[in-house]
Amino acid sequence: MKHTLSTKLFGLLALSSVALGSVQALASDDAAKDKAEAVKVVNGSVTVLKDFSADPNMTWYRDNITKAKAVLIIPTLVKAGFIFGGSGGTGVVLARDEATNTWKGPSFATAASVSWGFQAGGSAAQVVMMAMTDKGKDALLSNKFQAGADASVAAGPVGAGAQAATVDILQFTRTKGLFGGLSLEGSVIAVRDSLNHAYFGKPVTPVDILVKGDVRNPQADVLIKQLTAGAK
Repeated sequence: MKHTLSTKLFGLLALSSVALGSVQALASDDAAKDKAEAVKVVNGSVTVLKDFSADPNMTWYRDNITKAKAVLIIPTLVKAGFIFGGSGGTGVVLARDEATNTWKGPSFATAASVSWGFQAGGSAAQVVMMAMTDKGKDALLSNKFQAGADASVAAGPVGAGAQAATVDILQFTRTKGLFGGLSLEGSVIAVRDSLNHAYFGKPVTPVDILVKGDVRNPQADVLIKQLTAGAK
């Protein structure tokens, strides 16, 4: 009887060890996927900044990007659906330290919206949101906010001599496909904690990254350099 119980106990311990190993392996796989996604988003954001700086229609953007208090860069915002539609994408938030005029970040965030109405086909866009007020900056640094409700949002001016609206956040868009009239008003923008954890190697909040500057990833240097260059 004792032998049987010992055998069963050994079997249970062995199964527990295997199960624990499987859980750890899955967690490791998830972390690796998050890290890869984070790096891809950062690299895509560098491309967005280069594309915007080279676009002849983005004169106001080039003249004012370095004056923004914070920015949200979304390399690929996707819109798709028929009748029921929506848009979404993951991007990075960077904040400017106005005392030193240097940028901190990135913190990862996702933008998502759901719409109802006639939706045909799919399309994609590059998006840069510029917080021009403290309220806009606070929204981008928060864990979650709704564009248009927690901070006012308007399309950024396009072309030479254009005038900007007096709002908290200006949204600039470069489209790939039929994405005319894109607006993120009503979208929910929330922090991607898992990507922040994977990119910096430990749990961190947007405030840790963007205000305190407690963490840094050298892989983001090229992104910060491109943002600092602005119109160059």
